[in-house]
Amino acid sequence: METAGKVIKCKAAVAWEAGKPLSVEEVEVAPPKAHEVRVKIHATAVCHTDAYTLSGSDPEGLFPSILGHEGAGTVESIGEGVTKFKPGDTVIPLYIPQCGECKFCKNPKTNLCQKIRVTQGQGLLPDKTTRFTCKGKPVFHFMGTSTFSEYTVVADISLAKVDEKAPLDKVCLLGCGVSTGYGAALNTAKVEPGSVCAVFGLGAVGLATIMGCKVAGASRIIGVDINPDKFETAKKFGATEFVNPKDHSKPIQEVLVEMTDGGVDYSF
Repeated sequence: METAGKVIKCKAAVAWEAGKPLSVEEVEVAPPKAHEVRVKIHATAVCHTDAYTLSGSDPEGLFPSILGHEGAGTVESIGEGVTKFKPGDTVIPLYIPQCGECKFCKNPKTNLCQKIRVTQGQGLLPDKTTRFTCKGKPVFHFMGTSTFSEYTVVADISLAKVDEKAPLDKVCLLGCGVSTGYGAALNTAKVEPGSVCAVFGLGAVGLATIMGCKVAGASRIIGVDINPDKFETAKKFGATEFVNPKDHSKPIQEVLVEMTDGGVDYSF
């Protein structure tokens, strides 16, 4: 059935209040307005930031809301003025938009676009309204993405097109975890060839950091984790050696200093 221009009813995990479990509800998702895109989410990951906001510790947390910011899906419909996307495109929502026009987008030192930052922080789309309702109540957006819903609406500058053949259950990680870790090594720390790196925690972000260190040319990449089951996977991403703090009686930093003749060049 053609859904463009119509309200879509679908399932979403709604965060009604801080500190309470998510509740799967039927929500209404309004059509996209000008420069907005409605996306059918096929896959989403869970990030610690989602849990942090749900816990109530996030000072910018708003409720009720639909959390989630690591997703991938296909464009269902587009609003007026959208030129870079069309229905059927495979996309990843971006919690850091890219307008390409503001001083931050034009500055090579940062990508923290400011064009819609204020309204995004208010849990709203650029026109200061929400596209979500549930049980007759408006529901806030989260980080401009809200991927814990079968359908979501985002600003057209908060979306990136990806290869239609890409496995969505994997590329959804590019929305946060992978880009965070990879960028930490290459863009923030600027790891130099031949350097020695230590990466604490071998989850998705840690593995992406290892990958970034390898691409940067690090000679030694030491993975640190209390779960040895992660070591084999980390090796595939580029880790050269591993340390389990549980195997040592002394503080882990002392172990690393001894292993590296005085300490690592970069620690993540």
